[in-house]
Amino acid sequence: MKYMFASDIHGSAWYCRRLLEEYRRSAAERLILLGDILYHGPRNDLPREYAPKEVIAMLNEIKDEIYAVRGNCEAEVDQMVLDFPVMADYGVFVLNGLTFYATHGHVFNQDHLPPMKAGDILIHGHTHLLKADRIGDYYVLNPGSVSIPKGGNPATYAILQDRLFQILDFDKNVVREIDFS
Repeated sequence: MKYMFASDIHGSAWYCRRLLEEYRRSAAERLILLGDILYHGPRNDLPREYAPKEVIAMLNEIKDEIYAVRGNCEAEVDQMVLDFPVMADYGVFVLNGLTFYATHGHVFNQDHLPPMKAGDILIHGHTHLLKADRIGDYYVLNPGSVSIPKGGNPATYAILQDRLFQILDFDKNVVREIDFS
């Protein structure tokens, strides 16, 4: 099965539109959003085509295909306008036989791990820096940022197909990958 992961849309209608185009093209079964969906946050510049109301409408159209976790920019008011749950601090998913602890990254991250067993995968956003690394007995993944990438990275999202995790830019270039086989 195929799953798409994305983080840090930050209210950019332009990037949300592109993300959803790639989601449809990929034929992924679910879109897993790792927080910071609508608001840009006080430390970030406004992203391209900042229009949270448009992002709300686009995502609500596919509400039954989205799993999401709360980012540090999400608030109760965001849940009032989004038709899918966004207030969970984390989600634990078993996808293609792999156990993912999905969170935004502002609480649990590489430096402050949640309870994990050997082979588990921590996936988060928040830093806007893409990552796909094995660290000891576990893995740490970050699909980067859809709209406000940092560290000289392009805007990115990720696809998990079977046991291959690929981080892609919006020109469909594989920026980083890790194979869990």
